[in-house]
Amino acid sequence: MKINIIGKTLVSASLLTALTVVGCKDSFLEVAPNGQLTSVLLTSKAGLEGTLMGAYSMLNGRGFTRLASSTNWVYGSILGGEANKGTESGDYGAINPIQRFETIASAGDVEGTWNGKYEGISRANAVIRLVTQADASVTAADKARILAEAKFLRAHYYFELKRLFNYAPYIDETVDYGTGIEKVKNDTDLWPKIEADLKAAMDALPEVQIAAGRANKWAAAAYLAKTYLYQKKYAEAKALFDQVIANGKTANGKKYGLVAKYAEVFNAANDNNEESVFAIQAAANTGSVNNANPEFDLNFPYGGAAAPGGCCGFFQPSFELVNSFRTDANGLPLLDGSYNTGNNVVKNDFGLLSKDAFTPDAGNLDPRLDHSVGRRGIPYLDYGPFPGNDWIRSQSYAGPYSTKKFVYYKSQEGTLTDGSSWTRGYAAMNYNVIRYADVLLMAAEAEIEVGSLTKALEYINAVRNRAANQDGWVKLDGKPAAKYVISPYSAFADKDAARKALRFERKLELSGEGHRFFDLVRWGVAEKEINAYLSYEGRLLTIALGGAKFTPGKSEYLPIPQTQIDRQGKDVLKQNPGY
Repeated sequence: MKINIIGKTLVSASLLTALTVVGCKDSFLEVAPNGQLTSVLLTSKAGLEGTLMGAYSMLNGRGFTRLASSTNWVYGSILGGEANKGTESGDYGAINPIQRFETIASAGDVEGTWNGKYEGISRANAVIRLVTQADASVTAADKARILAEAKFLRAHYYFELKRLFNYAPYIDETVDYGTGIEKVKNDTDLWPKIEADLKAAMDALPEVQIAAGRANKWAAAAYLAKTYLYQKKYAEAKALFDQVIANGKTANGKKYGLVAKYAEVFNAANDNNEESVFAIQAAANTGSVNNANPEFDLNFPYGGAAAPGGCCGFFQPSFELVNSFRTDANGLPLLDGSYNTGNNVVKNDFGLLSKDAFTPDAGNLDPRLDHSVGRRGIPYLDYGPFPGNDWIRSQSYAGPYSTKKFVYYKSQEGTLTDGSSWTRGYAAMNYNVIRYADVLLMAAEAEIEVGSLTKALEYINAVRNRAANQDGWVKLDGKPAAKYVISPYSAFADKDAARKALRFERKLELSGEGHRFFDLVRWGVAEKEINAYLSYEGRLLTIALGGAKFTPGKSEYLPIPQTQIDRQGKDVLKQNPGY
């Protein structure tokens, strides 16, 4: 600090007195530098909210890798057999070994995923520390809410780490990030820590939030129930799901429910609807494309200006997934696995050019197929019939299908999309980390395991009945675009039958939403299901998946990033088995 008392500058007697009094103290020279955030700013209401928004912003993993996003389109859906990487072999080739279960500990995307989750944790911890220093203008209610939201987010990021890496260092707000993180071992059971944060969040969060997108009491309750389900604590999970189903409301106060039409779950114009329990918020034309959903910017048909996004053909649904939507004469799925055999295989245009004649499949299909997958001859949102090969980058590498759920409508171009960057594919469509249909199916699973097959039947059929709403089916010339046949289950003979129906229903309802791989692992059936998928798909897509194999005892989790082990030491971080 410099004070000029020479020349024409006048200094009052009182200031001179003050200078005399404090001039000999070093503290007088300690002035906060301009342009830096100080604790005074950060502990204000605006500072706390801004820091909290930083913790929310890491939900999409931006700044690390597209694979760090909580959408888990690679780790949940591609590894779960719902889709392959898509595009061609040379584009984003780092995903190639991941989808083949051949990833290595030095993979950049693996470390980027790890770092992205810990960045989210770091930001949540910063909020928790700052709340204790909040200035007098911050009300007790605001402090409690902000603290609860931060704990909710911290629980989410640790939940992600648990599913992806199994064991990861637990770092809370008491750890000095400058030194402590280097000394934290990955030998802590994360589940109790996650539970504690979600319980605290559930108890303190309001039922209705101050803005859409913020976690509320019911989002925390649903997430805690999900955490119980992953640990097979079925009675505890059921009790919470009962509360959520009976009383739950969205962050902006709507009673939870299923939207009438399945497609409206994936329409940006209908974001934050009654089915949204907790969602990553997206917005377009805000001045930064990062406020859209940038993790999906590659996942559009490869069709140039005529296609949505204009690039890049990633995340192509698998043959196996499409075949799974075959239904029998009674409108029920083929739970015996025969959907991949004979006439049950859904007819496709694999190997055909768009100019070649093709007639779509004429057999019974679940109507959710054509809301989830772009296939030849079927309307693709409001773009007209999907043209097939002209919108596929390499059929021989990735197959004939295109993703559809998280694609914007043609009529939304420029309003609910942001074209200010390299692609038009930055869309303002939220991603639901948990949606109500997911809650109903998780609740059904808990009911099955505690022995209430009747209640499980009710929940599963609620989801199926919504899909059966003909007003929501894809139409072509005013008529259903395919032979859609779907019905509810009449009864479950026993627990095994109910489990089989529930697990298949999650596959159909939630396809492409990042859940499948984690479901297969927690159910203990990943080896059987994924190797069957890789065997079937590998015969069709030999370059991408031929010879790929899931290795039990290894492939359930990603490797701990080698750079982290090298930096911290093998005595601190233990590598996962098989890597």
